[in-house]
Amino acid sequence: MSAPIFSTMGCRLNAYETEAMKELAEQAGLENAVVVNTCAVTAEAVRKARQDIRKLRKAHPEARLIVTGCAAQTEPETFNAMPEVDAVIGNTEKMQGATWQGMAADFIGETETVQVDDIMSVTETAGHLIDGFGTRSRAYVQVQNGCDHRCTFCIIPYGRGNSRSVPAGVVVDQIKRLVDKGFNEVVLTGVDLTSWGADLPATPKLGDLVMRILKLVPDLPRLRISSIDSIEVDENLMQAIATEPRLMPHLHLSLQHGDDMILKRMKRRHLRDDAIRFAQEARALRPDMTFGADIIAGFPTETEAMFENSLKLVEECNLTWLHVFPYSARPGTPAARMPAVNGAAIKERAARLRAAGERQVQRHLEAQVGRTHDVLMENPHMGRTAQFTEVSFAAPQAEGEIVQAEITGISGNQLTA
Repeated sequence: MSAPIFSTMGCRLNAYETEAMKELAEQAGLENAVVVNTCAVTAEAVRKARQDIRKLRKAHPEARLIVTGCAAQTEPETFNAMPEVDAVIGNTEKMQGATWQGMAADFIGETETVQVDDIMSVTETAGHLIDGFGTRSRAYVQVQNGCDHRCTFCIIPYGRGNSRSVPAGVVVDQIKRLVDKGFNEVVLTGVDLTSWGADLPATPKLGDLVMRILKLVPDLPRLRISSIDSIEVDENLMQAIATEPRLMPHLHLSLQHGDDMILKRMKRRHLRDDAIRFAQEARALRPDMTFGADIIAGFPTETEAMFENSLKLVEECNLTWLHVFPYSARPGTPAARMPAVNGAAIKERAARLRAAGERQVQRHLEAQVGRTHDVLMENPHMGRTAQFTEVSFAAPQAEGEIVQAEITGISGNQLTA
């Protein structure tokens, strides 16, 4: 018999939860199983999940195949109907020890082949804490799960449920343990990070959590926050950006589009001017601030002029790291019922956005040559600056350490030092 094989798709949170599942499965004594942790963010992600399941079944014909994650939560019947699949478990169930004990004890007999409850009824905070998930240099800490918003293109709330926050004290204690283990950078993650605290007593904000971590964990060299909704950023977070050098000058913004009419049809809570204003304010407080952003190309009803507003936004916000998503209809979402854009046009617009992103990356890289950066080493020959830019080194460096490096040139999308 062999230890379970895990296959993870999608976001950093999924990868984090896979580490938790590995521990739970090991404690339960599960053997000879393949676990696929799926993503549902696009129709393509679900298609790829099914493709991977078929490949994994061929590669491991004798193993028991378990499907979980957001696609399993939103489309359990799709995966249960696949002959390759033995069991489907939801996003809540996958984090419960009892689920894995049941799988290990009696997989086919008394165990239900589909264990997917109503995710909207889940109110507790994430109880699984993995000390040290990530590389040897950077650890990820989940502080929030779920989302209370209902953007018209997004299926994720139906996979993750409503927003739940991990209390600040629990987060601080975990980060202290990570620093004691030698991690030099911690990244706060969540599905809708800027909604952290709304369900906790006294409704604290993300900025309060950031300030508390930096105050109570003085030995933490670098704190990074993942994707945020700029319209929800609070005063304390802006204060931290302005005054805390240990908070990294890199923010990934959930912008989605640059046209006001499309933003309204997406049911976003900001307009293009809000995004531009936030970028300007953050950069005024922290001149070395860099931005990543999610942008969707070809949302239903998008005209060429509307798309041009997204293209312009890349320069107006001075975005560097773009995540471009060609629009993909998700059944069950309001946007799937809106008039669609031609598929070829979607592809072509996505390509133009990516090209604009490549130009921004090159502009950013060129501006760094000759500068000195503190670089966190991810492996002996590659590390990242505070702005998350990759730096390659000819001479090996100590993995996990922060080294000061003079930037000598550019190689592809990396700096050289």
